[in-house]
Amino acid sequence: MAGLFISLGTEAQKIEVGGGVGGMLYKGDVSAFLNPRSYSPAANLFFRYNATRSVSFRAGLAAGWIQGEDRFSRDPFQQARDFSFRSTLSEATVDVEYNFRSYKLTPKAKNWSPYVFGGIGLCSFRNATIRARGMVNFPLGVGIKYEIKRPWSVGVEFGTRFTNNDYLDGLGDRTFGVTTSKLGQGNPALRDSYTYTAITVSYTFYKIVCP
Repeated sequence: MAGLFISLGTEAQKIEVGGGVGGMLYKGDVSAFLNPRSYSPAANLFFRYNATRSVSFRAGLAAGWIQGEDRFSRDPFQQARDFSFRSTLSEATVDVEYNFRSYKLTPKAKNWSPYVFGGIGLCSFRNATIRARGMVNFPLGVGIKYEIKRPWSVGVEFGTRFTNNDYLDGLGDRTFGVTTSKLGQGNPALRDSYTYTAITVSYTFYKIVCP
């Protein structure tokens, strides 16, 4: 029986839950580069399983919105088009994290580490011209986390979600009723993407109470 609870306690120390607040930033036909003017609020929740000192697996949910305006571009074509959009967006992702420093689960360890992550996800979005669900995205990013006072940790993270979709902004190789001119079309060779930057707080389950 004692061995069972030691085993459960070890597994519990690998379980972490948390959330974060931050913002999303879009890149695509309307903003060819990340434009801080378009930074929009977002939030997330996540579950992390610390499999080893260096590798963690994470599942997360996030929601927010993205936006963009042609008038902020220096491109004459975009200025003539004068298009703007706002899309609400939600996502579910699963990724793998690699810690550059060993994230130890021993009681006296001073844990902090930069990390990289990559994975796969699904996102849904809606704007004035189109609504889509279950679009595949590919999260890739970096972060740093620090255990301020056990069992609490804080972190900062930046990640890009690459997609195979060209309609996050409502523009694509078809107009979807935005306009009947070619100005209403997007570049079919350019896929839309978005970033998510967040400050996170998490709780690690270090103890199991034996009844």
